[in-house]
Amino acid sequence: MCEVRGVRSWWRSGTAVAVGIAAATVVLHLATGWRYGFDRDELMALEDARHLAWGYVQYPPMTAFFGRVALELFGTSLVGFRFFAAMAQALALVLTGLMVRELGGGKWAQVVAVLAGVPFCLGGGALMQYISFDYVCWVWVAYGMIKVLGGEDRKSRERWWVAVGAGIGLGMMAKYTMLFLVAGLVVGVLMTGARRHLRSGWLWLGVAMALGIFAPNFVWEWRRGFISLEFLRFLHVRDVGEKLTDWFLLGQAEVTLLALPLAVAGIWFYFFAQEGKRWRGLGWMYAVPLLLFLVMRGREYYLAPGYPMLYAAGAVWVEEKIRTKEVRKQRSDEVENGDAIGGAAERRGSEQPPLHKKGWRWVGTVIWVALAVDIVVAGAVALPIAPVGTRWWNFAARVDSVFPEEIGWPEFVEAVALVRDRLPEEERAQMGILAGNYGEVGALNLYGEKFGLPRAISGVNSSWERGYGDPPEVVIVVGYSRKFLEGEFASCVVGGRVWNRYGVLNEETIEDPEVFVCRGLRGSWPEFWRRARRFA
Repeated sequence: MCEVRGVRSWWRSGTAVAVGIAAATVVLHLATGWRYGFDRDELMALEDARHLAWGYVQYPPMTAFFGRVALELFGTSLVGFRFFAAMAQALALVLTGLMVRELGGGKWAQVVAVLAGVPFCLGGGALMQYISFDYVCWVWVAYGMIKVLGGEDRKSRERWWVAVGAGIGLGMMAKYTMLFLVAGLVVGVLMTGARRHLRSGWLWLGVAMALGIFAPNFVWEWRRGFISLEFLRFLHVRDVGEKLTDWFLLGQAEVTLLALPLAVAGIWFYFFAQEGKRWRGLGWMYAVPLLLFLVMRGREYYLAPGYPMLYAAGAVWVEEKIRTKEVRKQRSDEVENGDAIGGAAERRGSEQPPLHKKGWRWVGTVIWVALAVDIVVAGAVALPIAPVGTRWWNFAARVDSVFPEEIGWPEFVEAVALVRDRLPEEERAQMGILAGNYGEVGALNLYGEKFGLPRAISGVNSSWERGYGDPPEVVIVVGYSRKFLEGEFASCVVGGRVWNRYGVLNEETIEDPEVFVCRGLRGSWPEFWRRARRFA
C-alpha cells in the first residue's frame, strides 16, 4: 500500500512534470522533424557517421557516433537521424528539474525552471548537431556539482566527482568549449569552501575519468598536429571578420528571451543570497565562461548551456521569496484577528503556504505568461512547421538561417545527375564528382545512389583525409569558383545550374550555382589534392 502511495505521490511531483514536459518536446520533434530536409551541418554529420573515427577536423567524435547509431537503427530517415539530438535536449530539461530539487525548490520552481529551458530545447533538438550534446553535458556537470556541494553525507557527495569527471570527458568528446566550463569549475572550487575537496581522492578519480574518456580524441589530434586548433582559428577569424561576435552580451538576451530575469535571479542566488552560499561555485561556473567568451569574442550561443543552472537557482530564489511574503502576510492577518495569542499564527507559519495568493499572484502570472510567450515564439521560428514561401516562413528563415539550408538538396543532386547524363558514354566510366563544401558532399553521397552517381569526393574538413580514390579523368565539380578551376584544369565548361523547386535562395543557389565539367588536370592528382584542402 505504501508503495502504491509512493508511486502516486511521484506522479504528482515536480520531477514527474519535468519528465512530462521533456517527453512532450521529443514528441513535438518527432511530429515536425520530417518537414523540409537535412540541414547542411546534418549532411556533414551523416557523411562523418559513415566513417567513424576518434575525431574529425571540425568537431570531436560524439556527434558522428550518435549519427552512426541513428543510421543503424533508422536508416536515412530524417526524423530518426534527429532522434538522439531531441533526446539529449529532453534529458537536459529533466536534469534542470532535478537541479531545482537538489537546491531545495518545490514543484512550482521545478516547472518554472524546466519551462524556461524549453525554447532552446526546441531549437537545439530540431537538428542533429554537436550543440545538442555539448548542451546536455554542461547541464550534467552542473547537476553533478550541485550534488557534490549539497547534502549532509560527505562520502556520498564526494562520489559525485566521478560523475562530474564523466560529464567533462563526454563534453570534450562533443565540443571543445567544455574547457570554458572546466575553467569556471576550477575557479569555483578555489574561490569557495569547496577547496576542501582538493584533498578528496574522489575528485582526482573524477579528473582521471575525464582524461580517460577524452584520451582517444587527444591521441587522434596529436597524430594530426592538432588540426582542429587550426580549424578553430580559421572559424574564429571568419566569425570576427563577419562581425558575428560583436554582440555577444546583447546576444544573451536572444538566448534567454523573456527568461533573462530568471537567469539574473539565479546569479543573485549563487553570489549574494545566504541560502545559495553552499552552491556559490556554480555561480563561478557561469561567470568565468561568460568573461572568457566575451574577451575571446565567442558566439552568443556558446554560453547557452550555462543557463539551466541559473534557471534552476532563479526559480528556487523566486519561489522562496514568494513564500516568504505569503508567510508574512498570513502572520500579519492573524495578529490583526487576534489569533496569535492562541498560537494559530505560529502553527500556520510553520506550514509552507501555497504560491500565487492575493498580492503576490501577479508574480507567478507574469512568469507563466513570459515563459508561454517564449515557448510559442521559439517554436514558431525554431521548428520546421511554417509552409515554405509564406510570410511565416520568410520571417522564420530570417531569424533562424538554417531553414533555407534544409531546402533543395535532392534537386541539387538531380542537377549533377543531369550533367552526368549529358556526358559521352565513354567519359562516364572515367568520371568523378568533386564537391566544394560538406553539405554538398553529404547530399551527393546520400541521394546520389538513386541516380547511379559515383561517391563524391571533397577537400573540405575531414573529407580531405578520405582521399580521392582512383584519379578520375573527367570531373563534375560543384561548389568551387570558376577562377580556381580554370587554374587547375585545361578545360572547364558549365554543364548546368543548381536549383530547387521552391525557388529558395540559399548558399547553393547564390554563391557557386554552376555545375562544371572539367577535363585535363594540370599536374598530378596528389599535388592538386594538397591545394584542394579547405576548411568550412
